[in-house]
Amino acid sequence: MAFKQLALVAFVALTLGACEEDRYRGSARHNIPIPSATYTLMAEKGMSKDQPVLIRSYKKESELEVWKRKPSGEYALLKTFPMCRWSGQLGPKVREGDRMAPEGFYAISAAQMNPNSSYYVSFNMGYPNAYDRSLGRTGAHLMVHGACSSAGCYSMTDDQIGEIYALLREAQNAGQKAVQMQALPFRMTPENLAKHRLDSNIAFWKNLKEGTDYFEVARDEPQVSVSGGRYVFNGGSATAAVQQKRQQDDSQVAALVAKGTPAIKLVYDDGDQHSSFKQTLVASGSDSLNKSVSWGSRDVGVSRPDALTIGPRVVVLDDKGRAKATVRAASADNDAVLAAIASAAEEPAKVEVAKAEAAKADPAKPESNKLDPSKTGTIRQAAPSAATQVAKVLPGAAQQAPVLASATPAAPVAAEESQPFYQRALSFVPLIGASRPAAPVEAAPVASVVPASPTNVRAPVPPRRADGLRTSQLDQPAAAFASQPTLR
Repeated sequence: MAFKQLALVAFVALTLGACEEDRYRGSARHNIPIPSATYTLMAEKGMSKDQPVLIRSYKKESELEVWKRKPSGEYALLKTFPMCRWSGQLGPKVREGDRMAPEGFYAISAAQMNPNSSYYVSFNMGYPNAYDRSLGRTGAHLMVHGACSSAGCYSMTDDQIGEIYALLREAQNAGQKAVQMQALPFRMTPENLAKHRLDSNIAFWKNLKEGTDYFEVARDEPQVSVSGGRYVFNGGSATAAVQQKRQQDDSQVAALVAKGTPAIKLVYDDGDQHSSFKQTLVASGSDSLNKSVSWGSRDVGVSRPDALTIGPRVVVLDDKGRAKATVRAASADNDAVLAAIASAAEEPAKVEVAKAEAAKADPAKPESNKLDPSKTGTIRQAAPSAATQVAKVLPGAAQQAPVLASATPAAPVAAEESQPFYQRALSFVPLIGASRPAAPVEAAPVASVVPASPTNVRAPVPPRRADGLRTSQLDQPAAAFASQPTLR
C-alpha cells in the first residue's frame, strides 16, 4: 500500500511539473517555443522560424510589430502586439532616471537576450547606442520585458514577451547576428507629422523618418551609422522611390496644415498602454490586470495605474510653438485628440454668446455682476464649465480662474439731507457731557471669487514598493537589477 501511495505522489508531482513546463518557468524559459498558432501564421505568409526578424515599436499607438524576411528578401509584417506599458513622454531618452523609453534604431544581439529576467524573459535594447553616446546621453538596462510595469522600458505581457523572445532566438540561432529595433514615437504618417510639426523633437523625428521611409519602400532594413549628431542611413544615399515617398509625405503634411490641422504637443501623466489593457484596468482594477498579464514575472504590479485611467493633455501650439491652450483628451487616438481640441475651441464662443444674451436681457448690468434682487449685497454668477477651465490650464500647474469684480453697491442716501437746515447746523455743535456718535461703518462690497477647477489632479501616487521595477543604475545598483542580460 505504501508503495502504491508513493507511486501516486510521484505521478502527481510529474504531472504538475509538466504543467509548469508548459508555461516554461524557471530554467526552462530559454526554450520557450514559438506558439503553434504563430507557426501556422508564418506558413500562411510564406515565412519560416529561421528567417531574420525586425521589430518596430510605437509609443503613441502603444503597439509593437514583429516583421519577418520572406524568401524573396523582403520583410513582411508577421504580427502586431498591443503594448501593456511604456513610461515617460514622446521623445528620446536623455539621461539616467528620466523614465523615458528610448527612441531610435537599436541592434539586439544574442548576448543581449536574457532568459533569466525577473520579468519572465527580456532583451536589452542596447541603449545607449552610438547615436546616444555621441550626444552624451546616459542610462542603462533599457529592456523589452514582461510584466505590465515600466520605468523606462517597453513592457509586454508575459505571454507576448515569451513569443517575441522565441522568434528572436530562433532567428539568431539560424545566423542573424543582430535584430534591428526601430523604436518610434508614433507611426510616421502625414497626419501625425502635421500635428507634431512644432514639437521640440520634430527634427529628431524627421531624422528617424529617413530610416523608416527606406524600410517602407524597400522592405529591407536600412544600414545605420552616425555622423554629426544624426543617424545616417545607407551611407546618406536615397533611391528615387524613397525620395518620391518623402516628397509625397511632405506635400500631404502641407495640405493638412493648410486645411487647419492644429499643431499640438501631447503631455502624458506617465506614459500609456494599449486601449485593450486600459479597458481591463478601468473595469476590473490594476490587481486583476496584473494577475492576467504577468503570471511568470516577479510581482511588481502595474506601474502608476493612476496615470493610465485618463488620456494625455493636448497642448495646442501657436505658429511660434508656444502653448496657447491645453485640454485633456480621452485618449491619444487621433479622433479623441481632435475632439478635445474642437471642444476647447467651442467653449469661448459659447461663453461670448451667453454674455451677449445676458447683455440683451439687462444691458445696464453685466451678466457676471448681476445682483440677485431677492438678496441685496450678494452676487449671482454661473460657474464656468469644466471644459472652459481645462482650456485655460497650461502644462505643469493649474491656473486659477480670474477673480471677478464685485458689483458696486448704490451709494446710500444721507439721512441728514432729509432734515431741516437748523437741525443739520445744530448737529455740528457737541452737546455738553456727551460725545459725538461714531459714524456708521459701511459694509464692504462682496467680491465673487470663482475657484479654479483643477484639471490635472491625479489620484495620490502610492509609494514605490520595495520590489518595484527599476531600469537604471540611478534607481538601483546594477548588481541588484535582475533583468541584466547574461553575457555568454
